[in-house]
Amino acid sequence: MGRRARGCKSRPFHHGGTESQRKPFWALVVGTVEFDCPHTCFWAAELYHVPVHELAERVLRHIRREELLLAGDRVGVAVSGGIDSVALLRLLLELRGELGIVLSVVHFNHRLRGTESDADQEFVAGLAREHGLEFHAASGDAAQLAAEGHSGVEAAARELRYGFFRLLLGSDEVDEIGPEDPQGLEPESSGELNGTAEAVPFPGPSATTSETALLLDKIVTGHTRDDQAETVLMRVIRGTGLRGLGGIYPRILVEREDENGHGEIVRPLLGTRRGELEQYLVDLKQLWREDSTNADSKFTRNRVRSLVLPLLEREFNPAVVENFSELAEIARDEEDYWENEISGWLGTVVQWSQPEWTRGLPGFEGSQALVQIQPSHSAASPELLERLEQPGPAVMNASVSRPWLLTEPRAVQRRVLKAIGERAGIPLEFKHVEEILRFAAEEGPAGKELSLPLGWKIRREPEAVVFVTPDLRRQERIPDYEYPLAVPGRALVPELGAVIEALLVTAQVTQEATPEARVAEYNPQELLWAGLLPRRLMVRNWRAGDRFWPAHTKSPKKIKELLQERHAAQPERRLWPVVVSGDEIVWMRGFPVPARLRAEAGQEAVLIRETPWAVEEQGI
Repeated sequence: MGRRARGCKSRPFHHGGTESQRKPFWALVVGTVEFDCPHTCFWAAELYHVPVHELAERVLRHIRREELLLAGDRVGVAVSGGIDSVALLRLLLELRGELGIVLSVVHFNHRLRGTESDADQEFVAGLAREHGLEFHAASGDAAQLAAEGHSGVEAAARELRYGFFRLLLGSDEVDEIGPEDPQGLEPESSGELNGTAEAVPFPGPSATTSETALLLDKIVTGHTRDDQAETVLMRVIRGTGLRGLGGIYPRILVEREDENGHGEIVRPLLGTRRGELEQYLVDLKQLWREDSTNADSKFTRNRVRSLVLPLLEREFNPAVVENFSELAEIARDEEDYWENEISGWLGTVVQWSQPEWTRGLPGFEGSQALVQIQPSHSAASPELLERLEQPGPAVMNASVSRPWLLTEPRAVQRRVLKAIGERAGIPLEFKHVEEILRFAAEEGPAGKELSLPLGWKIRREPEAVVFVTPDLRRQERIPDYEYPLAVPGRALVPELGAVIEALLVTAQVTQEATPEARVAEYNPQELLWAGLLPRRLMVRNWRAGDRFWPAHTKSPKKIKELLQERHAAQPERRLWPVVVSGDEIVWMRGFPVPARLRAEAGQEAVLIRETPWAVEEQGI
């Protein structure tokens, strides 16, 4: 007999009585689990009153084959109330005895649909109560976060939701969620959640205290094979590499604040179709909630889900969803191989060094001590020291052997250059990598330079290609920027780590629409009348003297004053994006568009939005 299972919260019958008092195992269960418990665990014996559903058996095999959940894991099931997540909860309830895991329910209320969102939370809380599971809930205003201009609604909702997940897994990487104090969380998590949070132990032997429940081992989400296909297809349409083709990864590691191991976010249903889950719930006579925004065509994923994939399945290949899913799995394995190869090359063929101008500066004294023969700078200017302390790319040069690079296969060349850019903090697109390779292969005088994003340069030497960091004595850590923006179209802005998009849409709501209605459609205060705009705009950071006239203000104001009223801090304030038509600023992050340019209902409109570049490579 082993020790008592960590986190074992089973009912009294689980550990009580003698062997002779228990029901015959063979008559009731599919299998047994013995995991560090004073008695052989017969959770499955009391759970499986009826034969296990065929779908549950397949999910069980998948979980075991991929080792997604282990005996003793404290698992929070992320439940929105929709088909996928409710089915995931019911499947794990059916399998928890066989797996030897302790379940709880996790829900995040994004406050996007008013009373409908609150009803979703009540429904999920009822599921937790019905099955005697602890319930962890939090809320945050995704629309407000998106309106501040840093992302779209979908990206803001994901940021809030996954921040809550990381908090429950013991991570400290949740400061982006907001400054408000949470309610009902552990004291050390204070100030890290925007809105409210609760850990509600429902009566019953499976309930645990708030303190133990808020540190979970894993959180499982209900992403399906359909979600995987949608993600891969969307990335192909937008443009992506092998990493992006990997789609939604089966697991995400989350480092813990106390550095004691890590938690995981796990997707056990990536091999399951959404239709199978719906049929499973019908078989169980289990209700679920329908999210009204799933029918909103303004979201790209909804259009791909309801229009593009059905068309591909109907007209081209009935197995297109399975094929996209298999492509993602192949891409992930290929990416893993290349990551290992690249890590070796970065330590051998790439040489990192401090630039000459950093000699003697604070934090750089020992970087070149063996070769430093000239006296250091007597003093660094306060402006330079301030720039060095700002977040931004690395202050370090990188050199790679030019003969080695040019004789390697094209795939290796691209991988090495892309990896150097990622290590240095330079966002290199495909066009940048190809331009560097052409430049490296050219014959010409030594010392010739090629400009890269963020003020970096490539210098060509006879035996090396050198990535040269900007000289911060002469420029900002992140310089001013200006990029063309087609309508419709998108512009990558490396200085922001973001993509600015201009979309053609149709204005569909009136100014009197309620906030809840505006979530389902387009906010009229963000829509520009396409008839008044050229097909080519410019996105840049604001400059001294710029003025903007947002709706509901009496006259144009200096952008400097608008940002001071917003309490925008440096260096973010200096890089604040605007979109320009000719000499007029027609859009500014976080502010309504000018009243005279605003689209009316039924008119073709331009929606300008900002999306974090990192989201392009993330799952959902």
